Amino acid sequence: MRSEEKRKALGTRLRRVEGQIRGIQRLVAESDDCEKVAQQLTAARRALDRAFFEAIACMMEQELGEELGALERYTRLLAKYG
Repeated sequence: MRSEEKRKALGTRLRRVEGQIRGIQRLVAESDDCEKVAQQLTAARRALDRAFFEAIACMMEQELGEELGALERYTRLLAKYG
């Protein structure tokens, strides 16, 4: 995937997280169900973690170069399990 595509994908992910945060704010304002709030916070945190790992993977590609064949596989693993 090219840098521009990655940048767009990261922007999309961050907008999705922004929507999740807005939903959490509404949930806090309208509900006393702390478990639901905690579940949504966990989902938003995981989404941010994935965005972070994608950014780190991008940095690795920029620093190490795209000629490393295994790099893409490792960055996918980081994004998936990180």
